[in-house]
Amino acid sequence: MAVGRRKRVLITGGAGFIGSHLCERFLYDGFEVLCLDNLSTGRLKNVEHLFGNDRFRFNKVDVTNYIHVSGPLDYVLHFASPASPLDYLQMPIQTLKVGSLGTHKVLGLCREKGARFLLASTSEVYGDPLVHPQPETYWGNVNPVGPRGVYDEAKRFAEALTMAYHRFHGVETRIARIFNTYGPRMRVKDGRAVPAFLSQVILGEPLTIFGDGQQTRSFGYIDDLVEGLVRLLMSDCADPVNLGNPDEWTVQAFAELCQEMFNKVDIVYQELPEDDPKTRQPDITLAREILGSSW
Repeated sequence: MAVGRRKRVLITGGAGFIGSHLCERFLYDGFEVLCLDNLSTGRLKNVEHLFGNDRFRFNKVDVTNYIHVSGPLDYVLHFASPASPLDYLQMPIQTLKVGSLGTHKVLGLCREKGARFLLASTSEVYGDPLVHPQPETYWGNVNPVGPRGVYDEAKRFAEALTMAYHRFHGVETRIARIFNTYGPRMRVKDGRAVPAFLSQVILGEPLTIFGDGQQTRSFGYIDDLVEGLVRLLMSDCADPVNLGNPDEWTVQAFAELCQEMFNKVDIVYQELPEDDPKTRQPDITLAREILGSSW
């Protein structure tokens, strides 16, 4: 890196929920930030408040096409992808393309620039797990031809491609397997438990539980995730690392908490979607070793 040059980071999917918080964090840390997003699920209003910062630039770009970036790059964080079940079930081919072609294009850019790459992978690589809690050594139980397979397999392929570029081309890579995360800028109609229940409370609608409500989720706050992602990026670990809250809740218990907090709204039950995971709880032993026990 040239003496005196400010570090530069590119974030794909930077106008999304997690991506926009990462843009803020890197600006706060003194970086130049290039935000790329095609706005298929991201929203411009998530980053509009950053437009007055001369170290921030937004480009509307589909990363499944050729990516050209002028000048040096130090880090690239690949967050471009539909992540909500509502989104990837409505955009199955786009989801597969951004996990495969998009990851390929971004890794090629990292190889060209000598930049370190971080892949936003997911707990969905474990599918409907037969091991609980889920460590990184578990290979998963995924239905490749089920409706959720478009997201699960896109991320699994992206991980394989990332490791191939690391081993064959020597690209510095990091892989974050992200568990359920909530916080500001989640869309009301996101489809995941926290925004779904809270939006139903606001609209005065019954809380919808799919199945019997005994499936479990682990909810982590966005600020904690961002801190973990930054620490992982700056670490020396090329292997996948779980990032999430190991505190496990049943969906039923979370709904009952919402009932208690918001005047006992009603609960209705609907059929469990195909391949919906019955358990989600990260084993974060590796994360604590690499990122520090304070994470």
